[in-house]
Amino acid sequence: MDMETLENFLVIARENNVTRAAQIIHITQPTLSRQLKALEEELGRPLFYRENRRLSLTPEGILFRKRAEELLDLYRKTRSEIRASAEIAGNIFLGTGETDVIRLISQVAVGFSRQHPGIRYRIFSSDAEGVRERLNKGLLDLGLVYGPSDPEKFASVPLDQEDRWGILLPRTHPLAAEPGLSPEQVRDLPLIPSQQALKSGLLLKWLGKPLEELNIIGTYTLLTNAAKMVAGGLGCAMGLDGLINTAGSPLCFRPCDPPLTDRLSLIWKKDHQFSPAVQAFQELLLQNFAEK
Repeated sequence: MDMETLENFLVIARENNVTRAAQIIHITQPTLSRQLKALEEELGRPLFYRENRRLSLTPEGILFRKRAEELLDLYRKTRSEIRASAEIAGNIFLGTGETDVIRLISQVAVGFSRQHPGIRYRIFSSDAEGVRERLNKGLLDLGLVYGPSDPEKFASVPLDQEDRWGILLPRTHPLAAEPGLSPEQVRDLPLIPSQQALKSGLLLKWLGKPLEELNIIGTYTLLTNAAKMVAGGLGCAMGLDGLINTAGSPLCFRPCDPPLTDRLSLIWKKDHQFSPAVQAFQELLLQNFAEK
């Protein structure tokens, strides 16, 4: 099994058809069929169901697709690091959740790129759990996450930036007239909280009620999706300030009162070997944003 085989498998999985995949890859259909058969024999399990010339992934095929994507990402990342090992150039793989701090980090990145034109940024967006998972697999260099990280696996530096929590609700809602919202005003609303913050206990502590006594009608990973649910009349979302532009929209943001804040941390895997580019960028971020 080599990288080409993995890439070809992913094309087949995307197209669900060997003939179309062969046309895209520019090899003959019998050659690609033999390659797929050899791959399945090597793994000892079928990767596709075959029905009327249409293919669909088996459970083993779904798992293999995920692992193939991860292996190819790691291969490309490693190749980029080796090629850039003699200079400050190449890819910087950064994982981040939704945060307004990314705007400030982007300003630093602009200046860094002017100094080093060969730099390219590869951004992976997810919640903290997803970022930590990819960091642990070596698929990311740096991560921006909320909440504590396992000190056995990750180095972590708190950033000198705080994000403020609040409630995203329709402008027509009776509570929209309030300058800030208390736990007593919020806890009985139909709520759409962040899945990560709900799991960490941050929101439950502020609300002062156990989960089973709250009216949780949904959770989100991306606040942009939750905002659409609020606009559709499904409920009120608890999220961070600055992520949704409410100017001229039917929604408004009201901060938690008493204030509820969260601090972002820059993290990386302890045994991860930085390229010169990542090392220089990490140092620049810490100079600008590390908690004083």
